[in-house]
Amino acid sequence: MSFWNELGQIGATLDQIGFDVGKYRLSVYTTLSALIVIAALIVLARFGSKLSRRFFAGITRLDPGQRLLGEKLVSIAIWIVAFLFGIDILGIDLTALAVFSGALGLAVGFGLQKTFGNLIAGIILLMDRSIKPGDVIAVNDGVSNTVGQVKKIGLRAVSVTTRDKKEYLIPNENLMINQVENWSYSSREVRVRVPLTVAHGTDLDLAEALMLQAAREAARVLATPAPTAWITEFTGLGAAFEIRIWIDDPEEGLANVRSDVLKRCWKLFGENAVALPSASLREVRGTIEQRGPT
Repeated sequence: MSFWNELGQIGATLDQIGFDVGKYRLSVYTTLSALIVIAALIVLARFGSKLSRRFFAGITRLDPGQRLLGEKLVSIAIWIVAFLFGIDILGIDLTALAVFSGALGLAVGFGLQKTFGNLIAGIILLMDRSIKPGDVIAVNDGVSNTVGQVKKIGLRAVSVTTRDKKEYLIPNENLMINQVENWSYSSREVRVRVPLTVAHGTDLDLAEALMLQAAREAARVLATPAPTAWITEFTGLGAAFEIRIWIDDPEEGLANVRSDVLKRCWKLFGENAVALPSASLREVRGTIEQRGPT
């Protein structure tokens, strides 16, 4: 009992160091008590959020979007309960704040407008399952076009990682108001267009057959739907083709599969004497002049 008596005396001593604010006592003791309670509640809320994350991770019958939605809703509920529980422990009388509630609510409303907007937008995205972790999306905000894989959907922003390992944090609200291409929404199959021009006088049937052979031999190109090659126009340089191929792993990039198909075309064209167009010096200079100085 001596320990508790000494602890009580220490508490009484710390409580004497302070001052009164109306009917409330603000002292070192009350301040330390409030800090300890707040820290304990934060730790418990974080621990509860981790438990909910592990719980939903074990529910395999739900898809990643549904698991993430359940995890976010439970985490929000845990933090709300912790907040209310802390107010009750600290004995804060909310009616005492009635005078300031109007001004405080207005200030918080303006200050957290975007935050709550992003929070609601994130919940809506998870509920309608239009964007899920693992999806490959292209976001067009009117200035730039960001293409990458969704790594995480947070309460404020969506983490999108591009092929060059740059991670963009896009606010959830932007995904609601801007145009978004989801390459993995209903199917992971994506069609890739590979333009290629052959010179005048080329056997077009042979060139088309070689293009299709090159496309079929590429590792990432799907057999079904089958690759196709179409003539799009005749130009001053020759016949312009467009090889259309399908892949089901867009997160691995598009430029590398185009490069693979073109390299195989280059090899097959060389083996079968299919010529590529060569621009004259005058044409090259004209192209440079049109582009302007760099």
